[in-house]
Amino acid sequence: MANLLGALIGAAIDRQDGDSGIKGAIVGTVVESAIRGLAPIVATYALGWAVQYGIRKGWQAVVGDDPVDVDAGRLRPSGRS
Repeated sequence: MANLLGALIGAAIDRQDGDSGIKGAIVGTVVESAIRGLAPIVATYALGWAVQYGIRKGWQAVVGDDPVDVDAGRLRPSGRS
């Protein structure tokens, strides 16, 4: 029941080509399962990126200097030992 929507969409797409729709239903079920597995990973990555971006912009606003070297793409040394 959980994969019903993916199966129905896949079958409908497969039937447009003149096929029986069974292969499309199977592919739709697999794709829906993959999306359900990848969605939390993508959401976690996006949230982490947004937090890092906000901290970087806050640091830049407070200190007036971007902590990331634009040319090298990594953090600049802090100068502290």
